Amino acid sequence: MRTYKLTISYDGTRYQGWQRQATTDNTIQFAIEYSIGKLVGYRVRVDGSGRTDSGVHAREQVASVKLSKLYDVQELKESLNRYLPEDIRIMKVELVKNGFHARKSAKGKKYEYYIDCREKPDVFSRKYCYHYPEQLDIEAMRQAAGLLIGERNFISFTDDKECRDPVRRITNIKIVSSGKKVRITYYGTGFLYHMVRILTGTLLEVGTGKRSPSMIPVIIAAEDRSLAGFLAPARGLFLRKVYY
Repeated sequence: MRTYKLTISYDGTRYQGWQRQATTDNTIQFAIEYSIGKLVGYRVRVDGSGRTDSGVHAREQVASVKLSKLYDVQELKESLNRYLPEDIRIMKVELVKNGFHARKSAKGKKYEYYIDCREKPDVFSRKYCYHYPEQLDIEAMRQAAGLLIGERNFISFTDDKECRDPVRRITNIKIVSSGKKVRITYYGTGFLYHMVRILTGTLLEVGTGKRSPSMIPVIIAAEDRSLAGFLAPARGLFLRKVYY
């Protein structure tokens, strides 16, 4: 068996997230597994670096798959893209050492969240950012973000009520404002279910003065989801890069 690493870009708007589900075929994972299966003639399992929620996008999701023979990686990429729908694209195929696993081998991830603060949303980006027509205090948001960096128990920032391992390390959060648009970039070893979107909602509430940056350590210590901010919509979130 040969192991291949796939770098994938997708518009998650019409999909029920990355992960294969028993109740629907409308997932990114299923679409890719189905396309590879049609090409190679047998059923395959594709392992992603992690799950993205329904409606979340990816610029560089990574997946691994084991195939029974050696393929030319460029030809494999082109053949797969002919089978895939236009909102999913294989950007790169690499032959890697057996033992590589997209999730287990990952060292970190980078997510980007886009916000449009104008009175009316931008015509061309409205499907890929959160329209939040408020005046934001970017410096207050940066102060709050600084208090999230490091290894923490982030149970207050997940909607996974069964989470048994809520400790994660955020290595950096960058907040960039350009005109009326804001981009928040998160770097970390890994993220919990809904974590980036809840962090974003919390930072936006800081930005509008609904809560103080000093509340961040209180929210973390409380280990209580109800104290954190709202769940920002999926459409503004992109998995930007996976690090190995």
